[in-house]
Amino acid sequence: MAKRSTVLKVAGLSKSFGPVTIVDNFNLEVREGEAIALTGRNGAGKSTILRCLVGADTPDEGTVEVNGVRMSETNPAIRRDVATVIDDLDFFPDLSVVEHLDLLARAHGVPDPETAVDEVLHEVQLVPQSGQLPGTLSSGQRRRLALATAFVRPRKLLVLDEPEQRLDVEGVDWLAERLAAERNRGLAIVLASHEPKLVDVVATRIVRIGADVVADEVGA
Repeated sequence: MAKRSTVLKVAGLSKSFGPVTIVDNFNLEVREGEAIALTGRNGAGKSTILRCLVGADTPDEGTVEVNGVRMSETNPAIRRDVATVIDDLDFFPDLSVVEHLDLLARAHGVPDPETAVDEVLHEVQLVPQSGQLPGTLSSGQRRRLALATAFVRPRKLLVLDEPEQRLDVEGVDWLAERLAAERNRGLAIVLASHEPKLVDVVATRIVRIGADVVADEVGA
């Protein structure tokens, strides 16, 4: 079996806000086809770690590399390879759901953007809302649109912060199956989640933040 290449490498990551240290000497390596679930209590630093992984926050110490490239939110290689849903996205207020997805697909050079957008709209069950503006969507529909923005574009690393938020039971089941399928196709995934089913189905490894046990292997 060919050795899977390292997609994400984090070394000595530390981040403080004022006098409070949120993350201290965090290390992580994620290869193709691996899904890492960050778990732990609220305030343990999971979201801070994810924000540093995608360049939204700058660590005080340590390095983050994606496919050997130093993390920079503006680097074209990083923007090409990393898809993320870590915050409530600020959608363009004057673009409809379908226009948002079409813009993303074309910007990332998807070969057949119209088909890609149609497929993801069906999958996230937003076809009836495709002509609506994001501001008119329910909170659950906005979460599905945020996930659709990650799924409609090419990606080698997917970073998600509590992606199950505002999804119903059916939505969590769909998301778990979708992420497991992405992992099986070789995508590297890092997610923070409080949803046991999502972690059980998707994760190949659990990293417990703020606990004495740093990491547990799981059989996803």
